[in-house]
Order: sequence, then C-alpha cells, then structure tokens
Amino acid sequence: MTMRILAAALSALVFTALVPEPVAAADATKRTLPYYASISASRARMRTGPARTYPASWLYQRQDLPIKVVAIFKEWRKIADPAGTEGWMQANLLSGTRTAMVQGAGPVELREKPNAGSRLLWRAAPGVVGRLSQCGNGWCRMDVKGQAGFVQIGGLWGVEADDVLP
Repeated sequence: MTMRILAAALSALVFTALVPEPVAAADATKRTLPYYASISASRARMRTGPARTYPASWLYQRQDLPIKVVAIFKEWRKIADPAGTEGWMQANLLSGTRTAMVQGAGPVELREKPNAGSRLLWRAAPGVVGRLSQCGNGWCRMDVKGQAGFVQIGGLWGVEADDVLP
C-alpha cells in the first residue's frame, strides 16, 4: 500500500516537472517594467485591484488595444491605456503582440518605406489601432487589417522612440 502511494507521489512529481511553464507568465517575469502589450480578449475587464473581488472600473471591447504594463502582482497586471486610465487586468487577457494607436489631431501617413520621401500608401485617422513590426530609427511598419505601411512613431501611442522590433 505505501509503495503505491510512493509511486503515485513520484509520478505526480515527475509529471509536474515535465509540464512547461506558461509562456505569458515566463515572458512577463523577464521583461523590464514598464512595457507595452495589447489586449487579446474581445471583452476584458479592468479592475480597481489585483483580484476578481475588486470592482470592475472599465469593460474593454476592443481586441488589440495597446496597453502599458506598469506593475505585476501574481497573475495580475497593472496597466495604463492610451487615455492614461490605470487599473488591474488578468494576465491571460493580455498578449505580447505589439500594437499602437494613432494619436493627435490629424491622420498619420503610412508610407512604402521608412522615410518621409517615400510613396504615400494610406492615411490612418486618430483612434485607429494597428499591429507593429520592423520598428527602428523612429519608424514602424503598421498593419491595419491588411493595409500596411511605415509610419513615424511620433504619431503613435504604444511605442517609444528607442524601441526596436524585428
């Protein structure tokens, strides 16, 4: 009987050791705060504290909205949205996918190449959200539902001047 218990305990220990750590949890602990991410869920609640017992202060219904993670507590992330509102959100509602929101009074220009003299492809109005890639030297490639081009990062919220993305 004790041999069975010992074998079961050993099996559970081996199984636990072989199960990989979730990628989101591992990535979050390696990142330096603050960092940008995005909302991955189509509906995500921001709470006043890091637990479900705290009241919800906002309900976000905009997948890919860029956010800035400013603090970590267990599986909760304290975030700031583009308007500056801060609160807590469960980490499983967030993604490492980099997105940005057009900010300012007027549209930004998406160009063929990362320079102001290249061909104009699109314009994106304030509030438009797109996925980022190929950031460097003050420019990022931004994809808005299949319409992509390079944009100067000064017109975006969700990326810093020194950010470099592959």
